[in-house]
Amino acid sequence: MPKAARPRRRNPCRSGSGRNDLPLGNTPSPGRNPCRRGALGEGVSRYRAPWREARRHDNPWRSQLDPIVPYCGPAPENLLTAWNLAPLPLALCAAPLALAFLRRDVPRGPAALAAAALFLAFVSPLCALTVALFSARGLHHLVLVLIAAPALALAFPLRLPFARMGGFLGLSLLLWLWHLPAAYTLAWNSHAAYWLMQAGLLGSGFAFWSSVFRVERPAERVASVGLVLALAGQMGLIGAILTFSPRLLYLQHLGATDAYGLSALADQQLAGLIMWVPGMLPLALIGALLLRRGWREASAA
Repeated sequence: MPKAARPRRRNPCRSGSGRNDLPLGNTPSPGRNPCRRGALGEGVSRYRAPWREARRHDNPWRSQLDPIVPYCGPAPENLLTAWNLAPLPLALCAAPLALAFLRRDVPRGPAALAAAALFLAFVSPLCALTVALFSARGLHHLVLVLIAAPALALAFPLRLPFARMGGFLGLSLLLWLWHLPAAYTLAWNSHAAYWLMQAGLLGSGFAFWSSVFRVERPAERVASVGLVLALAGQMGLIGAILTFSPRLLYLQHLGATDAYGLSALADQQLAGLIMWVPGMLPLALIGALLLRRGWREASAA
């Protein structure tokens, strides 16, 4: 006797299936499409084959593709091993030393200091720590603006017209832009935007400090001191905004700061203190040294 044919399981959401084929107890409300998500009642959506559902949830790569990984990310689990050995930052660190050895007129001390500062900013675990802590991001910016850029200006001084005012305006714009939540999100989501903003910060600082260290006339020195103090005031204002803000401005660090014993808001306030106190002190010192130099030159004349 031939075997009876096994009845095929019908998909109630395929074309040609009637409403009477729906499971009992899941009759949709009148006027709704029974095959739309949620139309069949709680816990029942459109039909999915069991093996497809299991393959969808058991995919180990799906959870790794969803989050956005910023540059130097993700947040490090062990700082001692979180070194960035990508070719671009390594070449950036080696460039000042290479130029200092190729050219005899380049002072090697400032070139070595610039290379060390760039190494600290982009190769050392500080780069990875900026993904977890916004306070580390603030320290990262201070290393670029107050160490790397002045050292580059001493080693390779630029002689461009309008470098002082252009560098000051560019540096001010980039400092404020980095701390706008929308621009910060853009740099977080795009490696190209990240490097563009870092290059702008370093390049404008390079031009600004080159003009500040190259002044010769007393009037130019007074103007340079005024711009240095104006830059210090902006850093203090940014630091005050971050310190006294009652809400979290950078949601990217939410949850990543717990491993370091800080809440995201406390980490943001710490970043403000770093911009406020350590950021202003070197600028005030440079301004005082420039004034002292101008006073000595005026006395000697």
